[in-house]
Amino acid sequence: MTKKENMKKDGKLFKAGIIGNEIVVWKNAEEVYEIGCYGKIIDDHLVLSPCEALHLIERKKLEVKEGKKKLNKKKFFERACEIDKEFPQKYTVYKDLRERGFLVRTGFKFGTHFRVYDRGVKLKRGPKSAKEHTKWIVHAIPEKFQCSYAELSRAVRLAQNIRTHLIWAVVDEEGDCTYYEIIRITP
Repeated sequence: MTKKENMKKDGKLFKAGIIGNEIVVWKNAEEVYEIGCYGKIIDDHLVLSPCEALHLIERKKLEVKEGKKKLNKKKFFERACEIDKEFPQKYTVYKDLRERGFLVRTGFKFGTHFRVYDRGVKLKRGPKSAKEHTKWIVHAIPEKFQCSYAELSRAVRLAQNIRTHLIWAVVDEEGDCTYYEIIRITP
């Protein structure tokens, strides 16, 4: 069976709308979440990050409208860049990690771009097992990024405090990602 035939067989095209700076799925929230742990279910709807929404658009699983106007991939990308100035490098990293088979969630509550879980993890509500714990926190940065030692130290200590590893994903001008683990070594 071809990829296109397989998509027709099992694929629904879900619908979302942009409300303020959020991408919201009002119907079939659970089904969209189950595709690959996309978004966060709040009451009866699902809120997607711009990265999650674009990834679903590219997979032909989601259609996004702003008002009555349907946004194609290019228009959605432009709108996502308005919502988040770091979107281009964030999406590059998000897509790369997803294509490598990792479960990627927003890292906002940890002050970073993403929380990444090991391959094969399927998150459930309630207490998590050790396998379901965040493996890495990932920050997507452009190639010419600069920061202070204090910023770097805070990021490393945060990762240690939540018992995970800090990864800086550097996106070069060609759109390739290089991953660096930043650790604190104590003598």
